[in-house]
Amino acid sequence: PSLLPPPGTVFPPESFHIPPLPPAAAGTMPTSHEPSIQEEPSSQENREAAMVQTQYNAVSPPAANEQDDEPFTTYFEEKVPIPEDTKAGVFSFRKLWAFTGPGFLMSIAYLDPGNIESDLQTLCVGGCVLLWVLLGATIIGLLLQRLAARLGVVTGMHLAEVCYRQYPTVPRILLWLMVELAIIGSDMQEVIGCAIAFNLLSVGRIPLWGGVLITIIDTFVFLFLDKYGLRKLEAFFGFLITIMGLTFGYEYVMVKPDQGELLKGMFLPYCKDCGPVQMEQAVGIVGAVIMPHNIYLHSALVKSRQVNRANKKEVKEANKYFFIESCIALFVSFLINVFVVTVFAEAFYGQTNQQVHDMCVNHSSPHSGLFPSNNQTLQVDIYKGGVVLGCFFGPAALYIWAVGILAAGQSSTMTGTYSGQFVMEGFLNLRWSRFARVLLTRSIAITPTLLVAIFQDVQHLTGMNDFLNVLQSLQLPFALIPILTFTSLTSVMSDFTNGLAWKIGGGLLILVVCAINMYFVVVYVTGLGSVLLYVLAALLSVAYLVFVGYLAWQCLIVLGVKCLDVGSRVRNMPGVLIEEPSESDA
Repeated sequence: PSLLPPPGTVFPPESFHIPPLPPAAAGTMPTSHEPSIQEEPSSQENREAAMVQTQYNAVSPPAANEQDDEPFTTYFEEKVPIPEDTKAGVFSFRKLWAFTGPGFLMSIAYLDPGNIESDLQTLCVGGCVLLWVLLGATIIGLLLQRLAARLGVVTGMHLAEVCYRQYPTVPRILLWLMVELAIIGSDMQEVIGCAIAFNLLSVGRIPLWGGVLITIIDTFVFLFLDKYGLRKLEAFFGFLITIMGLTFGYEYVMVKPDQGELLKGMFLPYCKDCGPVQMEQAVGIVGAVIMPHNIYLHSALVKSRQVNRANKKEVKEANKYFFIESCIALFVSFLINVFVVTVFAEAFYGQTNQQVHDMCVNHSSPHSGLFPSNNQTLQVDIYKGGVVLGCFFGPAALYIWAVGILAAGQSSTMTGTYSGQFVMEGFLNLRWSRFARVLLTRSIAITPTLLVAIFQDVQHLTGMNDFLNVLQSLQLPFALIPILTFTSLTSVMSDFTNGLAWKIGGGLLILVVCAINMYFVVVYVTGLGSVLLYVLAALLSVAYLVFVGYLAWQCLIVLGVKCLDVGSRVRNMPGVLIEEPSESDA
């Protein structure tokens, strides 16, 4: 006993180490008491809370990763040092610059072709009146990204790695498959955007399948730019975001939208004369903006900075600067999305196919056949959007639009590949060569897109975006529930566990987002008009809801709903042997 530390001693996360679980034992969830607890709970309430904690592992990053010849991920061949500041407690632009990078890479998911497609659909049904939905979805996304960044900074591991150490084998594999589906869906949208951009820039000379192949090649090239330094790679992503801002901003200045209508639509949460179509589109905005794989991505990107996690002050400071950087990055992405919505809302909202057709014919556009000669309201996608701009404002507007789409698609494709690597390596604990990891994650997403591009036309290719948005909406709970669970768990986050307000607010926020996306999915499925598809969707929905219910049950126990802790009650039944957490275990 004399060798034990005094009661109440708190150990920093770096002072203990638990090796990674081998694959065969990953599902056993061994009880490992939270290291900052040094004495046995004295009351029944504290005892129950301790039992909840012992269902999970205390985590610290595996030291073996630092000794491997092959880096754990391609992104972390180096870590950016954080400059020392002599004036404690004062905001430092030097430190903010050192932390700048991960948030902008994360924000690219808010600018991918799927989001731009959603922007165009928004203007078709409501003009600028739904901008407040876009603003609200971006704020919700910021709050969720904050949780992801905190998990990576505090634990030194990203969300997939934490899931590997905390969930049993079967739920962990199912979770990996669901997240992988979300990444594939997002990557398909991004590759589609690149292929369409190449087609527009070449005036149709490069076919869609050719654009997909070009995207495969240039993505491989760009992904290996990190060999020249992490900051150079982040600067390249910043360059692509700048291209998007300049190109879409140019369209904005050229069209000169009504600023009053813009501000009214952005800050007045009201939609006059809106019906089911507008409501469905509002739900679609949320589904397109908040992407599940982006939570996993951001929790991994923040590991690229040198932060001493044994120093509580440094961890707190890193959380602060990463949050500031995320605010700036998502503000920029929001502005770019606003540019897209307002340009088309001002110039083309309420236009008919006949009007656009006549305008294209007058300007000798080779794409005038895209618009039938009828009085139906114009519907645009990222392909038609560029054509319409070219018909109304000249060929330069079309090419500038295509360059912006290409930058959005290319940057999103690269970050999507990183997401695939982090998720696969984290959930499966893989140790593959650098080239093999990139090749596999690229092939999974590229293959279905290439097949569609070969055998279908551009109309079918752009029409896939609705289905892919539904697919990602379905996967959203598999990122939001785990991130709230583990950031609320003391054995994982130590002193940086979510407070009561964040637990309640985060739970309600996730509930609302998931409900909104479920509504979006139901609307999409009911519009299919096939009994066979209804039956298939019903069967899949049962299995889906069971798994979501399991994750939600685990999350609610961690959040403090002790009446749901059925496992502890079973262990406490007479005749069942319980291994209580002891002082020596601590």
